[in-house]
Amino acid sequence: MQAFTQHDGLVVPIDRSDIDTDQLVPKQFLKRVERSGFGKFLFFDWRYLNDDYDENPEFELNRPEYRNATILLARHNFGCGSSREHAPWAIADYGFRVILASSYADIFYNNSFKNGYLPITLSEEQIDMLFQREKQFRPYTLCVDLVAKTIKDQHGLSLTFELDDFRRDCLLNGWDDVGLTLRFEDKIAEYEKEHGIA
Repeated sequence: MQAFTQHDGLVVPIDRSDIDTDQLVPKQFLKRVERSGFGKFLFFDWRYLNDDYDENPEFELNRPEYRNATILLARHNFGCGSSREHAPWAIADYGFRVILASSYADIFYNNSFKNGYLPITLSEEQIDMLFQREKQFRPYTLCVDLVAKTIKDQHGLSLTFELDDFRRDCLLNGWDDVGLTLRFEDKIAEYEKEHGIA
């Protein structure tokens, strides 16, 4: 998993609450078993006019000014709905490195860290302010520093955010569940040798 220390990126505002995993990745794409390639299905029902992938020009991700966005700004209860892991796969595969929202569904939030991007929880007032600043300073970019736990823009904004040490360390070091286990590879090999496990 790619380590996350600092990210400078363009913000795309999706001014909706309760964005659920069914909207992030609709059910027809759940048959796929590989983790890659889900980016093109992200927000499928909002992003495309039909099954031929004709783009809906009104949807934020299709607008020219947001084509290269890597920071997603949304409202509360992001990632609610079913527990499908395909949703965080799609977020990561599309290229998002940061999500900013006032709250998340628990399962989605936990899965986000395992996919290498950072979901930041801010107050509703801070989220409102970011939506306003995005309109004012478009194209709007932010610098997210995980080491300092800060969010800054080029217009004087500086916010801090909270994140527990374990999740922070995992992202800083690029550790997913496999990476965490491989930290103890020598001890695992030693145990297997002592117990005749081949």
